[in-house]
Formats: sequence, structure tokens, C-alpha cells
Amino acid sequence: MAEPVSKDPARIAGMFDAIARRYDLLNHLLSAGLDRSWRRRAIQSLRIAGHETLLDVCTGTADVALAASGGGTSGPRVRRTIGVDFAVEMLRIGQRKIRDANGAPSIWLVRGDASLIPLSDRSVDLATIAFGIRNVQEPSRALREIARVLKPGGRLAVLEFGDPYVPGLRELYRWYFRFVLPRVGALVSRHRSAYSYLPASVGSFPLPAAFLAQIRAAGFSEAHADPLTLGIVYLYSARK
Repeated sequence: MAEPVSKDPARIAGMFDAIARRYDLLNHLLSAGLDRSWRRRAIQSLRIAGHETLLDVCTGTADVALAASGGGTSGPRVRRTIGVDFAVEMLRIGQRKIRDANGAPSIWLVRGDASLIPLSDRSVDLATIAFGIRNVQEPSRALREIARVLKPGGRLAVLEFGDPYVPGLRELYRWYFRFVLPRVGALVSRHRSAYSYLPASVGSFPLPAAFLAQIRAAGFSEAHADPLTLGIVYLYSARK
């Protein structure tokens, strides 16, 4: 595992605010559109029945919130979604997307920190965090907070980048992630440090076995990690 990178909340929030306008475009471009299928898999893992309240931590521009509410996935939709993020500009864009999708009645966006979620104990049925846990200063604390607000039996789905397990692809992916992605990201977003931070933050994130141990220590059971797209991304799922 690489050396830790600075995850000061004010710094990270400011960085995401700076790239908010081009964040969605770059997500789709740099993942070759696979980010949509990864979110669908996460939502499907929650086994939504249709009556639930979903908490989406580090909601960003609300892509998961919209998909879970019926804006990008088949099957039952949650009754309502609460998205929490500390980046104001990201939330502003997310709110605009919700209005455009006519999802405002069932989705609420709230400014808040993953380590101090502004909800009461046992108040939600499901929780997601897509590509955000590695940006949290204390991931274990955020996981404990999610466990606190989940009802007993509630399900958690976490998406995070990994390292491909196929030789050859692994080396190609690392080269792309370290050299191509930061250059394209900086060119499109006009923010050089944000897309240099991305590979650094992924490199410092725990390996799947270690992160599963953190999930279990936070109060979850039935925790497992499923590699998506040959291990480029991992879907971590668990139950309180």
C-alpha cells in the first residue's frame, strides 16, 4: 500500500467544488461509461423492495441517489433518498439534476460530513457510498456512523477503485491511472491537483481484505467484496 495522502476535509471539499462543473463528464469519459454499470450493480445488491429510505454518503452530484430513485436502474425504487456531501458545488449540481429528472419529491440533499452524519440512530434502511470512502479522513469512523444510522438488518453497498487481478491488464491500468488519467483530467477540468490526487488516493486505500476487516469492525456482518470489470472496481456489500 502506498503512503497516505492528505485528506483534510476542507482541502478535499474545495477540490471537488473546483471540478464540480465537469465532474460528471470526466466520470463518464475516464471510465469509458462503465461508471453507470458499476452504480447499477451496487443498487441491485441492496435488494430494494420499494418501501425503504436510502442514505447515499458522499453523494456528489447525486448519481446514485437518482439511480436508486428510478432514474437509471430497473426494478423497484426506494421510497426516498437522503444524499449527504460536504462539497457545496457538487450538491448544487446534484440538485439541478434532481429537478430536471422530476425527482425532487423523493430525494433530499444535505450538506454534511461522512464522519458525522446529520441523521438520528436507526433512521434509514439502506446505505451507499460510491467512490467516496477513500476521500474520508477516517474511513472507519464513517463506517461506524453509517452503522449507527442504519436500522438492524439494513444493507450497505460501497463502490471503490481497486487493482486489476489480470497480469498485463494490471500494468496497463496502472500506467493509464498514473499518467494518462491525470493529464486528461487536468486538461478537461482545468484543475491539475484533483486528478493527480485520484491515483494517489486509490494507491493509499486498503486492500480488499483489509477494508472488509474495517467494515466488520464497524458493526457489519455478511461482508464480502466482489471485483467488477476484472478488479478495476470492487463492490463491498454488508449487512448490519
